[in-house]
Amino acid sequence: MIKMIRVDYRLLHGQVAFSWTSMLGADCLLLVSNTIRDDPLRMQTLKLAKPEGVKVVVKNSEDAVSALQSGVADKYQLFIICETIELAAEIAKAVKMKSINLGNIPFAEGKRQVSKSVFLDREEEERLKEMRKDGYDLYIQMVPTEKKINCQTILD
Repeated sequence: MIKMIRVDYRLLHGQVAFSWTSMLGADCLLLVSNTIRDDPLRMQTLKLAKPEGVKVVVKNSEDAVSALQSGVADKYQLFIICETIELAAEIAKAVKMKSINLGNIPFAEGKRQVSKSVFLDREEEERLKEMRKDGYDLYIQMVPTEKKINCQTILD
């Protein structure tokens, strides 16, 4: 059962490993990235951040969609963390889940800050607007104890 889909460019770190995983009751983390497999140092760092007793799987978007649609992950309380909004949108569409948590999206040239941890460029804002029109519940929440910010308030 999928517990949550989150966008967080850092993928696995303290907030995810401990706060979110325990709050959700997740026993498996699926990290979705199309770049991380080519970065052995980053892969090693992720393995060090793994919470005890929780399975961590790293897949690119194509392999993640295949695994999710095959049913192989159905036995887990699954927390999916995607590196980008686009990856999260692809996964959410594939599994027909209409809720996405925006956790950490980094600053870059041309992006505007919409919360303390989320920076969006024009393309990302347009993608989120499209998703909202399609009925997605999009919200910003860095940690479980923080109040959710509905993306509608920042996109209008």
